[in-house]
Amino acid sequence: MTLVTRWSRWALDPGRLRLLDWFPPVALLALSIPGVVRTDQPVATSIVLTVLLSAPLVLRRRYPVVVFALVFAVAIVQFWIGLRLGAGLALLVAFYTVAALRPPRVAGAAAVTLEAGLALAAARFSGGNGWLLAFVFLSGMATAAGVLGVYARTRAALLSQLHERADRVERERDQEIELAGADERARIARELHDVVAHHLTVMIALADGAAAAVSTSPARAADVMTTVSATGRKALADTRRLLGVLRADPTDSLNPQPGISRLEALMEQVRSAGLPATITVTGRHRELSSALQLTIYRLVQEALTNTLKHAGPDTHAFVRLAYTDAGVELEVRDDGLGTAEGAEPSGHGLTGMRERVAAWDGELRAGPAAPRGWLVSARLPTESVEAGSR
Repeated sequence: MTLVTRWSRWALDPGRLRLLDWFPPVALLALSIPGVVRTDQPVATSIVLTVLLSAPLVLRRRYPVVVFALVFAVAIVQFWIGLRLGAGLALLVAFYTVAALRPPRVAGAAAVTLEAGLALAAARFSGGNGWLLAFVFLSGMATAAGVLGVYARTRAALLSQLHERADRVERERDQEIELAGADERARIARELHDVVAHHLTVMIALADGAAAAVSTSPARAADVMTTVSATGRKALADTRRLLGVLRADPTDSLNPQPGISRLEALMEQVRSAGLPATITVTGRHRELSSALQLTIYRLVQEALTNTLKHAGPDTHAFVRLAYTDAGVELEVRDDGLGTAEGAEPSGHGLTGMRERVAAWDGELRAGPAAPRGWLVSARLPTESVEAGSR
Protein backbone atom coordinates (compact mmCIF):
# COMPACT_ATOMS: atom_id res chain seq x y z
CA MET A 1 0.00 0.00 0.00
CA THR A 2 1.38 3.38 -0.99
CA LEU A 3 2.02 6.27 1.42
CA VAL A 4 -0.76 8.35 -0.17
CA THR A 5 -3.25 5.50 0.26
CA ARG A 6 -2.35 4.91 3.91
CA TRP A 7 -2.46 8.61 4.77
CA SER A 8 -5.75 9.26 2.98
CA ARG A 9 -7.43 6.28 4.63
CA TRP A 10 -6.18 7.47 8.01
CA ALA A 11 -7.44 11.01 7.40
CA LEU A 12 -10.84 9.85 6.07
CA ASP A 13 -11.47 7.20 8.72
CA PRO A 14 -15.20 7.50 9.71
CA GLY A 15 -14.50 7.05 13.41
CA ARG A 16 -11.90 9.79 13.38
CA LEU A 17 -14.25 12.15 11.50
CA ARG A 18 -17.08 11.52 13.99
CA LEU A 19 -14.73 12.35 16.84
CA LEU A 20 -13.73 15.61 15.13
CA ASP A 21 -17.41 16.54 14.71
CA TRP A 22 -17.68 16.97 18.49
CA PHE A 23 -14.69 19.26 18.82
CA PRO A 24 -16.16 22.64 17.62
CA PRO A 25 -19.38 22.51 19.70
CA VAL A 26 -17.59 21.33 22.82
CA ALA A 27 -14.90 23.99 22.38
CA LEU A 28 -17.48 26.76 21.85
CA LEU A 29 -19.43 25.71 24.94
CA ALA A 30 -16.29 25.52 27.03
CA LEU A 31 -15.19 28.99 25.92
CA SER A 32 -18.61 30.70 25.97
CA ILE A 33 -20.38 29.46 29.11
CA PRO A 34 -17.93 31.01 31.62
CA GLY A 35 -18.23 34.40 29.90
CA VAL A 36 -22.03 34.17 29.88
CA VAL A 37 -22.14 33.52 33.62
CA ARG A 38 -19.86 36.48 34.45
CA THR A 39 -21.76 39.11 32.36
CA ASP A 40 -24.78 41.17 33.33
CA GLN A 41 -26.85 39.67 30.49
CA PRO A 42 -29.78 37.33 31.23
CA VAL A 43 -27.93 34.15 32.21
CA ALA A 44 -30.64 31.63 31.42
CA THR A 45 -31.41 33.10 28.01
CA SER A 46 -27.70 33.40 27.18
CA ILE A 47 -27.04 29.78 28.14
CA VAL A 48 -29.98 28.52 26.08
CA LEU A 49 -28.92 30.49 23.02
CA THR A 50 -25.28 29.38 23.47
CA VAL A 51 -26.35 25.74 23.52
CA LEU A 52 -28.65 26.24 20.53
CA LEU A 53 -25.83 27.88 18.60
CA SER A 54 -23.25 25.20 19.45
CA ALA A 55 -25.16 21.91 19.56
CA PRO A 56 -26.21 21.71 15.87
CA LEU A 57 -22.54 21.77 14.84
CA VAL A 58 -22.30 18.10 15.79
CA LEU A 59 -24.34 17.28 12.66
CA ARG A 60 -22.74 19.84 10.37
CA ARG A 61 -20.99 17.23 8.16
CA ARG A 62 -24.16 15.23 7.56
CA TYR A 63 -26.54 18.19 7.12
CA PRO A 64 -24.42 21.28 6.45
CA VAL A 65 -27.17 23.43 4.91
CA VAL A 66 -29.76 22.54 7.58
CA VAL A 67 -27.26 23.20 10.36
CA PHE A 68 -26.30 26.53 8.81
CA ALA A 69 -29.98 27.52 8.61
CA LEU A 70 -30.60 26.57 12.26
CA VAL A 71 -27.53 28.38 13.54
CA PHE A 72 -28.36 31.43 11.41
CA ALA A 73 -31.91 31.54 12.80
CA VAL A 74 -30.65 31.36 16.40
CA ALA A 75 -28.04 34.04 15.62
CA ILE A 76 -30.74 36.36 14.24
CA VAL A 77 -32.66 35.95 17.50
CA GLN A 78 -29.48 36.71 19.42
CA PHE A 79 -28.82 39.82 17.35
CA TRP A 80 -32.46 40.94 17.61
CA ILE A 81 -32.63 40.83 21.40
CA GLY A 82 -29.18 42.40 21.67
CA LEU A 83 -27.14 39.64 23.36
CA ARG A 84 -23.41 39.44 22.82
CA LEU A 85 -22.41 35.76 22.84
CA GLY A 86 -19.07 34.19 22.04
CA ALA A 87 -20.95 31.21 20.62
CA GLY A 88 -21.92 33.42 17.70
CA LEU A 89 -18.73 32.11 16.09
CA ALA A 90 -20.79 28.97 15.40
CA LEU A 91 -22.25 30.86 12.45
CA LEU A 92 -18.79 31.08 10.85
CA VAL A 93 -18.14 27.37 11.53
CA ALA A 94 -21.45 26.45 9.89
CA PHE A 95 -20.71 28.64 6.88
CA TYR A 96 -17.21 27.10 6.58
CA THR A 97 -18.81 23.63 6.49
CA VAL A 98 -21.24 24.63 3.73
CA ALA A 99 -18.37 26.06 1.66
CA ALA A 100 -16.33 22.89 2.23
CA LEU A 101 -19.00 20.27 1.55
CA ARG A 102 -21.47 21.82 -0.86
CA PRO A 103 -21.21 23.14 -4.47
CA PRO A 104 -20.23 26.78 -5.07
CA ARG A 105 -23.83 27.71 -5.94
CA VAL A 106 -25.06 26.62 -2.50
CA ALA A 107 -22.07 28.19 -0.78
CA GLY A 108 -22.74 31.47 -2.61
CA ALA A 109 -26.36 31.56 -1.40
CA ALA A 110 -25.16 30.88 2.16
CA ALA A 111 -22.64 33.72 1.81
CA VAL A 112 -25.32 36.22 0.75
CA THR A 113 -27.52 35.13 3.66
CA LEU A 114 -24.64 35.42 6.08
CA GLU A 115 -23.77 38.93 4.86
CA ALA A 116 -27.34 40.03 5.51
CA GLY A 117 -27.17 38.68 9.04
CA LEU A 118 -23.81 40.34 9.66
CA ALA A 119 -25.22 43.65 8.46
CA LEU A 120 -28.03 43.26 11.01
CA ALA A 121 -25.54 42.45 13.75
CA ALA A 122 -23.36 45.44 12.90
CA ALA A 123 -26.40 47.75 12.90
CA ARG A 124 -27.63 46.31 16.20
CA PHE A 125 -24.40 46.56 18.14
CA SER A 126 -22.78 49.63 16.49
CA GLY A 127 -24.03 53.04 15.51
CA GLY A 128 -22.92 55.86 13.23
CA ASN A 129 -19.57 55.40 11.54
CA GLY A 130 -18.87 52.42 13.79
CA TRP A 131 -21.45 50.38 11.86
CA LEU A 132 -19.42 50.36 8.67
CA LEU A 133 -16.22 49.40 10.47
CA ALA A 134 -17.96 46.57 12.31
CA PHE A 135 -19.57 45.30 9.11
CA VAL A 136 -16.21 45.28 7.28
CA PHE A 137 -14.60 43.41 10.16
CA LEU A 138 -17.37 40.80 10.33
CA SER A 139 -17.37 40.44 6.54
CA GLY A 140 -13.63 39.82 6.61
CA MET A 141 -14.13 37.00 9.11
CA ALA A 142 -16.87 35.51 6.95
CA THR A 143 -14.69 35.76 3.84
CA ALA A 144 -11.85 34.01 5.65
CA ALA A 145 -14.21 31.20 6.71
CA GLY A 146 -15.49 30.84 3.14
CA VAL A 147 -12.00 30.79 1.63
CA LEU A 148 -10.91 28.14 4.12
CA GLY A 149 -13.98 26.09 3.25
CA VAL A 150 -13.31 26.29 -0.49
CA TYR A 151 -9.69 25.30 0.13
CA ALA A 152 -10.83 22.33 2.24
CA ARG A 153 -13.25 21.22 -0.51
CA THR A 154 -10.54 21.46 -3.18
CA ARG A 155 -8.05 19.62 -1.00
CA ALA A 156 -10.56 16.86 -0.21
CA ALA A 157 -11.29 16.43 -3.93
CA LEU A 158 -7.58 16.21 -4.69
CA LEU A 159 -7.07 13.71 -1.88
CA SER A 160 -9.92 11.59 -3.20
CA GLN A 161 -8.39 11.62 -6.69
CA LEU A 162 -5.01 10.61 -5.28
CA HIS A 163 -6.67 7.83 -3.34
CA GLU A 164 -8.43 6.51 -6.43
CA ARG A 165 -5.24 6.83 -8.46
CA ALA A 166 -3.26 4.93 -5.82
CA ASP A 167 -5.85 2.16 -5.79
CA ARG A 168 -5.78 2.01 -9.59
CA VAL A 169 -1.98 1.83 -9.59
CA GLU A 170 -2.08 -1.00 -7.06
CA ARG A 171 -4.60 -2.91 -9.18
CA GLU A 172 -2.52 -2.37 -12.31
CA ARG A 173 0.60 -3.50 -10.46
CA ASP A 174 -1.14 -6.69 -9.31
CA GLN A 175 -2.28 -7.33 -12.86
CA GLU A 176 1.24 -6.77 -14.17
CA ILE A 177 2.58 -9.24 -11.61
CA GLU A 178 0.01 -11.83 -12.70
CA LEU A 179 0.85 -11.25 -16.37
CA ALA A 180 4.56 -11.47 -15.61
CA GLY A 181 3.97 -14.76 -13.81
CA ALA A 182 2.03 -16.10 -16.78
CA ASP A 183 4.78 -14.98 -19.16
CA GLU A 184 7.39 -16.65 -16.97
CA ARG A 185 5.48 -19.94 -16.90
CA ALA A 186 5.11 -19.84 -20.68
CA ARG A 187 8.81 -19.02 -21.11
CA ILE A 188 9.92 -21.88 -18.86
CA ALA A 189 7.57 -24.24 -20.71
CA ARG A 190 9.14 -23.23 -24.02
CA GLU A 191 12.66 -23.68 -22.67
CA LEU A 192 11.78 -27.06 -21.20
CA HIS A 193 10.37 -28.13 -24.56
CA ASP A 194 13.32 -26.88 -26.59
CA VAL A 195 16.14 -28.01 -24.30
CA VAL A 196 14.93 -31.00 -22.29
CA ALA A 197 12.65 -32.59 -24.89
CA HIS A 198 15.69 -33.15 -27.12
CA HIS A 199 17.41 -35.17 -24.39
CA LEU A 200 14.28 -37.20 -23.71
CA THR A 201 13.88 -37.99 -27.41
CA VAL A 202 17.49 -39.20 -27.58
CA MET A 203 16.98 -41.30 -24.46
CA ILE A 204 13.88 -42.97 -25.92
CA ALA A 205 15.66 -43.75 -29.19
CA LEU A 206 18.69 -45.17 -27.33
CA ALA A 207 16.50 -47.22 -25.01
CA ASP A 208 14.65 -48.72 -28.01
CA GLY A 209 17.98 -49.59 -29.62
CA ALA A 210 19.27 -51.17 -26.40
CA ALA A 211 16.09 -53.23 -26.06
CA ALA A 212 16.54 -54.51 -29.62
CA ALA A 213 20.23 -55.35 -29.10
CA VAL A 214 20.09 -56.86 -25.63
CA SER A 215 19.53 -60.42 -26.89
CA THR A 216 22.08 -60.36 -29.71
CA SER A 217 24.74 -57.96 -28.37
CA PRO A 218 24.59 -57.51 -24.57
CA ALA A 219 27.83 -55.51 -24.46
CA ARG A 220 26.56 -53.01 -27.01
CA ALA A 221 23.24 -52.73 -25.15
CA ALA A 222 25.17 -51.97 -21.93
CA ASP A 223 27.14 -49.19 -23.65
CA VAL A 224 23.91 -47.70 -25.01
CA MET A 225 22.30 -47.74 -21.56
CA THR A 226 25.36 -45.96 -20.14
CA THR A 227 24.80 -43.25 -22.74
CA VAL A 228 21.12 -43.10 -21.76
CA SER A 229 22.13 -42.61 -18.12
CA ALA A 230 24.54 -39.77 -19.00
CA THR A 231 21.92 -38.10 -21.18
CA GLY A 232 19.36 -38.35 -18.39
CA ARG A 233 21.71 -36.70 -15.88
CA LYS A 234 22.37 -33.92 -18.35
CA ALA A 235 18.64 -33.42 -18.90
CA LEU A 236 18.10 -33.29 -15.13
CA ALA A 237 20.81 -30.64 -14.74
CA ASP A 238 19.29 -28.57 -17.54
CA THR A 239 15.86 -28.83 -15.93
CA ARG A 240 17.17 -27.62 -12.59
CA ARG A 241 18.88 -24.65 -14.21
CA LEU A 242 15.80 -23.70 -16.21
CA LEU A 243 13.48 -23.80 -13.21
CA GLY A 244 15.99 -21.82 -11.17
CA VAL A 245 15.91 -18.82 -13.49
CA LEU A 246 12.80 -16.84 -12.55
CA ARG A 247 13.39 -13.55 -14.34
CA ALA A 248 11.12 -13.15 -17.37
CA ASP A 249 12.49 -11.75 -20.61
CA PRO A 250 9.57 -10.92 -22.95
CA THR A 251 11.94 -10.18 -25.84
CA ASP A 252 13.26 -13.72 -25.93
CA SER A 253 12.97 -15.71 -29.14
CA LEU A 254 13.30 -19.29 -27.91
CA ASN A 255 12.88 -21.47 -30.96
CA PRO A 256 15.54 -22.80 -30.82
CA GLN A 257 17.47 -21.64 -27.76
CA PRO A 258 20.49 -19.48 -28.60
CA GLY A 259 23.90 -20.75 -27.54
CA ILE A 260 27.58 -20.02 -27.97
CA SER A 261 27.36 -20.69 -31.69
CA ARG A 262 24.99 -17.72 -31.97
CA LEU A 263 27.32 -15.23 -30.27
CA GLU A 264 28.84 -14.09 -33.55
CA ALA A 265 25.37 -13.41 -34.92
CA LEU A 266 24.68 -11.41 -31.76
CA MET A 267 27.86 -9.42 -32.37
CA GLU A 268 26.72 -8.67 -35.90
CA GLN A 269 23.35 -7.52 -34.63
CA VAL A 270 25.02 -5.18 -32.13
CA ARG A 271 27.32 -3.82 -34.83
CA SER A 272 24.35 -3.10 -37.05
CA ALA A 273 22.91 -1.07 -34.14
CA GLY A 274 25.99 1.16 -34.21
CA LEU A 275 28.20 -0.43 -31.53
CA PRO A 276 31.53 -1.83 -32.79
CA ALA A 277 31.96 -5.13 -30.98
CA THR A 278 34.49 -7.95 -31.12
CA ILE A 279 34.59 -11.38 -29.51
CA THR A 280 37.61 -13.47 -28.54
CA VAL A 281 37.44 -17.15 -27.55
CA THR A 282 40.42 -18.73 -25.75
CA GLY A 283 41.17 -22.07 -24.11
CA ARG A 284 40.43 -25.62 -25.10
CA HIS A 285 36.90 -25.78 -26.45
CA ARG A 286 34.62 -28.43 -25.02
CA GLU A 287 30.95 -29.23 -25.30
CA LEU A 288 28.72 -27.40 -22.83
CA SER A 289 25.12 -28.11 -21.90
CA SER A 290 22.39 -26.23 -23.71
CA ALA A 291 21.32 -24.52 -20.48
CA LEU A 292 24.84 -23.25 -19.78
CA GLN A 293 25.21 -22.02 -23.35
CA LEU A 294 21.91 -20.20 -23.00
CA THR A 295 23.13 -18.55 -19.79
CA ILE A 296 26.34 -17.39 -21.48
CA TYR A 297 24.40 -16.04 -24.44
CA ARG A 298 21.99 -14.13 -22.19
CA LEU A 299 24.82 -12.64 -20.13
CA VAL A 300 26.55 -11.34 -23.25
CA GLN A 301 23.25 -10.10 -24.67
CA GLU A 302 22.30 -8.17 -21.52
CA ALA A 303 25.78 -6.70 -21.04
CA LEU A 304 25.87 -5.44 -24.63
CA THR A 305 22.33 -4.09 -24.25
CA ASN A 306 23.45 -2.08 -21.22
CA THR A 307 26.39 -0.79 -23.25
CA LEU A 308 24.06 0.35 -26.00
CA LYS A 309 21.84 2.10 -23.46
CA HIS A 310 24.38 3.75 -21.17
CA ALA A 311 27.84 3.93 -22.74
CA GLY A 312 27.24 6.87 -25.05
CA PRO A 313 28.60 7.57 -28.54
CA ASP A 314 31.99 6.46 -29.92
CA THR A 315 32.01 3.35 -27.73
CA HIS A 316 33.59 -0.02 -28.47
CA ALA A 317 32.66 -3.32 -26.82
CA PHE A 318 34.97 -6.30 -26.25
CA VAL A 319 33.75 -9.79 -25.37
CA ARG A 320 36.13 -12.48 -24.11
CA LEU A 321 35.09 -16.09 -23.55
CA ALA A 322 37.71 -18.35 -21.96
CA TYR A 323 37.46 -22.10 -21.37
CA THR A 324 39.31 -23.10 -18.18
CA ASP A 325 39.80 -26.32 -16.27
CA ALA A 326 37.20 -25.22 -13.69
CA GLY A 327 34.59 -23.96 -16.10
CA VAL A 328 34.01 -20.89 -18.26
CA GLU A 329 35.07 -17.27 -17.75
CA LEU A 330 33.19 -14.48 -19.49
CA GLU A 331 34.11 -10.82 -19.74
CA VAL A 332 32.24 -7.98 -21.47
CA ARG A 333 33.99 -4.62 -21.41
CA ASP A 334 33.33 -1.27 -23.07
CA ASP A 335 35.22 2.03 -23.23
CA GLY A 336 32.16 4.27 -22.93
CA LEU A 337 31.07 6.77 -20.34
CA GLY A 338 30.38 4.19 -17.66
CA THR A 339 28.57 5.27 -14.47
CA ALA A 340 29.47 6.86 -11.19
CA GLU A 341 31.54 4.83 -8.78
CA GLY A 342 29.35 2.30 -6.99
CA ALA A 343 26.33 2.98 -9.19
CA GLU A 344 24.61 0.51 -11.46
CA PRO A 345 22.48 0.92 -14.57
CA SER A 346 18.78 1.13 -13.82
CA GLY A 347 16.34 -1.68 -14.51
CA HIS A 348 16.42 -5.45 -13.92
CA GLY A 349 19.31 -6.32 -16.24
CA LEU A 350 22.01 -6.83 -13.60
CA THR A 351 19.53 -8.53 -11.29
CA GLY A 352 18.66 -10.99 -14.04
CA MET A 353 22.35 -11.67 -14.75
CA ARG A 354 23.03 -12.33 -11.06
CA GLU A 355 20.11 -14.75 -10.90
CA ARG A 356 21.35 -16.65 -13.94
CA VAL A 357 24.89 -16.89 -12.60
CA ALA A 358 23.67 -17.86 -9.11
CA ALA A 359 21.75 -20.76 -10.66
CA TRP A 360 25.15 -22.23 -11.63
CA ASP A 361 26.81 -21.38 -8.28
CA GLY A 362 28.99 -18.94 -10.20
CA GLU A 363 30.36 -15.46 -9.55
CA LEU A 364 29.39 -12.18 -11.21
CA ARG A 365 31.09 -8.80 -10.95
CA ALA A 366 29.87 -5.60 -12.55
CA GLY A 367 31.28 -2.11 -12.17
CA PRO A 368 33.29 0.73 -13.67
CA ALA A 369 36.38 -0.28 -15.66
CA ALA A 370 39.72 1.51 -15.63
CA PRO A 371 40.46 3.99 -17.09
CA ARG A 372 36.85 4.32 -18.33
CA GLY A 373 33.87 2.27 -19.35
CA TRP A 374 31.99 -0.60 -17.72
CA LEU A 375 33.02 -4.20 -17.05
CA VAL A 376 30.91 -7.32 -16.51
CA SER A 377 32.76 -10.54 -15.68
CA ALA A 378 31.40 -13.94 -14.74
CA ARG A 379 32.81 -17.30 -13.69
CA LEU A 380 30.61 -20.29 -14.41
CA PRO A 381 31.89 -23.58 -12.96
CA THR A 382 30.81 -26.73 -14.77
CA GLU A 383 32.32 -29.52 -12.65
CA SER A 384 30.20 -28.75 -9.59
CA VAL A 385 27.01 -28.71 -11.64
CA GLU A 386 27.76 -31.97 -13.35
CA ALA A 387 28.74 -33.53 -10.04
CA GLY A 388 25.59 -32.26 -8.40
CA SER A 389 23.43 -33.81 -11.10
CA ARG A 390 24.74 -37.29 -10.55
